[in-house]
Amino acid sequence: MSLSEIVSLQNPKPFLKWVGGKTQLISEIDQLINKIISQEKKRFCYIEPFVGGGAILFHILNQFDNIENIVINDINYNLVNAYREIQKNHIKLIDLLLDIETQFYTLKTIEEKQEFYLAKRDIFNSIHDYSTEKIALLFFLNKTCFNGLYRVNKKGKFNVPFGKYKKPNICDKENIISVNYCLQKVKILQGDFQETLNYATSKTIFYLDPPYKPLNSTSSFTSYAEKIFDDNEQIRLKEFCDEIHRQGNYFILSNSDVKNYDTSNNFFDELYEKYNIKRVKARRNINSKGDKRGEIFELLITNF
Repeated sequence: MSLSEIVSLQNPKPFLKWVGGKTQLISEIDQLINKIISQEKKRFCYIEPFVGGGAILFHILNQFDNIENIVINDINYNLVNAYREIQKNHIKLIDLLLDIETQFYTLKTIEEKQEFYLAKRDIFNSIHDYSTEKIALLFFLNKTCFNGLYRVNKKGKFNVPFGKYKKPNICDKENIISVNYCLQKVKILQGDFQETLNYATSKTIFYLDPPYKPLNSTSSFTSYAEKIFDDNEQIRLKEFCDEIHRQGNYFILSNSDVKNYDTSNNFFDELYEKYNIKRVKARRNINSKGDKRGEIFELLITNF
């Protein structure tokens, strides 16, 4: 990449819509990371075991020059491959996305667009191996499906319906180029969050954004992987945090506040009782009914 191209790069931002994105918590998390860095005055390693859409990752890449070693991970195979594709093969990905976008934009009616969407969804579900085509289809589905959800059925098939958007931004070429440039210094892993501990160095900051514990029986959006992140997984994650703490590193963990719906529910308060728990206001926008969206509290838990 030439110097002029580097100078013209925009700040990278999440390239996919992702339920549970942390854009609205960035300022809180930024303050916490700055607190660590101002105290230690050292070069840091940053590890994100549940990278999701990457809102915090891209903030780190944009704002913290003294975080030099960055590792990201997710259990979602297709999501991780999207990061890898941008990192290694972004030009071909852009070409495919532009072609899909052109085809989509030529369609005149919502019915035609929906038919096109469902055909692409079938192709996506029929491709079992990692390929640029599958990642391009993931981008397309993500930008045109209902609410930008990623949801799979018990067979691992993507099953989100069409979102009825007239002209979605399917190929954000400039952002993909910026993300490609920044991801060159990022190690990308796919697997269980526990494995990321092997990449920690002194000093390491972990930001943990697991699938949230549902606030009630109808609010679960954790099926973005075939394995459900249940209470046993939440407990295993807490034990992972204990090990981070034991090794002398730092963690910031976000999760739902179950007290929003049941003030007597002390699940997280008891689980993380020896750590610092802060309740912060956030807005949930994933409910299909407008009157069910609004400000609630979420948790930020730290060991410092």
